[in-house]
Amino acid sequence: LASADFFARHGAQVTVTDLKSAETLAPSVNKLKHFPNIRFVLGEHRIEDFKTADVVIKNPGVKREGNIYLEEAKHIETDISVFLSLSKAPLIAVTGSKGKSSTASAIYYGLQAFGYTSFLGGNITVSPLTFVEKTRRDTPVVLELSSWQLADLKSVKSFKPDIAVITPIMEDHLNWYGTMEKYVSDKKIIYKNMSEQDSLICSYGDKWGDIFAQESGAHIYRYDAVPLPDNIEGAFFAADSNGYCRIALEKSGNSAVKRPEAGKGTLHQIKLLSHKSRISGIKLRQNVLNAASVLALYGAPEDKIADIMDDFGGIAHRMEFFHEAEGIRFYNDSASTVPEAAVAALEAFSEPPVLICGGTNKNLNFTPLAENASKAKSLYLLGGSGTDILIKLLKARNIPYYGPYAGFNTLLQDMKPNLEKGDAVVLSPGAASFELFTNEFDRGNQFKERVLARFTK
Repeated sequence: LASADFFARHGAQVTVTDLKSAETLAPSVNKLKHFPNIRFVLGEHRIEDFKTADVVIKNPGVKREGNIYLEEAKHIETDISVFLSLSKAPLIAVTGSKGKSSTASAIYYGLQAFGYTSFLGGNITVSPLTFVEKTRRDTPVVLELSSWQLADLKSVKSFKPDIAVITPIMEDHLNWYGTMEKYVSDKKIIYKNMSEQDSLICSYGDKWGDIFAQESGAHIYRYDAVPLPDNIEGAFFAADSNGYCRIALEKSGNSAVKRPEAGKGTLHQIKLLSHKSRISGIKLRQNVLNAASVLALYGAPEDKIADIMDDFGGIAHRMEFFHEAEGIRFYNDSASTVPEAAVAALEAFSEPPVLICGGTNKNLNFTPLAENASKAKSLYLLGGSGTDILIKLLKARNIPYYGPYAGFNTLLQDMKPNLEKGDAVVLSPGAASFELFTNEFDRGNQFKERVLARFTK
């Protein structure tokens, strides 16, 4: 949608083609139909459209291999590659298996809080073509990138992040890749063009993090939930539950943290996140600490980073911590509209959360959510066509659940007596919202309103 809008606004003759029907795509078509220079070919692809186009903009979820249409294309781009060719903005890139959105969102939050004109896009569902014309050399851009988006950048030399973060790697998308090695090879593209002047942040003490650190030409920073060895630069949590980052500086105490040449400088330890952080759970806190490390490397005043990042509660509708009452913490992850996102929410907490999930089916596979549902302390289901499918999968695995419910009032009423101090309650539906709510934002707002009405401090 963003690509079509961008090129149409700039005078291109645009063909929008999709195998889905015009009826299914009506919300998107309605946003583009005022352009006289857009033609629609919906419900099918026509080989001649690909042969005659000067440029084909490929969706990242479409494979190139064996694609008879893309084989006929003269030139293939993506919205990310087009953005990179047009923008001179400093680039902060984030990839990994879990925690990408949380990390990217926390970086963006920190940049905004420090007064940087900055932008957030990529896999977080915002195309950078929506803001490319606003970027300059002093407007940092944070891009969350999936393995598929990175695969499309394999030969793009302009893709050279100033700072890159690789969140923990775990099995994912193996139905697409077949092996972990093929999956991870696409992740490695994030640092393919990085040099010693750039900074790569990756995990410590695991196979993949060690491989990234050994292979990359960037300066390496590691992260871990426990203290790092004294000679390792990177982010870690200490016994006092505070988060620190150890960085080499030319002078200890330099607030404009720009790393000197490799092997020079003094290791300087900075407190970047305190035990008072609004985010709980070591995995979620690690994402925020890594984001704080990015701020330090970018040059934010080191003595103010902890105060800023302690107040980060998540981005609206994306693992958003919004309320605590009687020792129970509530998170709104309503933007989780696919089963894999709900699985990521389950894995984000150090202790099993109480999960609210379910909703409308979008022809998705709910098996991953059913296979991981036992990781929840308890499970509450919102009604919907997707929930009907999920229930069958849960019953086959003998996984108990409450509901399904037609809204939050009765659900929260039933849930309240079952909650205990220390519980985390997360709304992460893993499904669309249309049968019960206007959209995912309406769903998240209603959840927050009902929680605030029923659970008081």
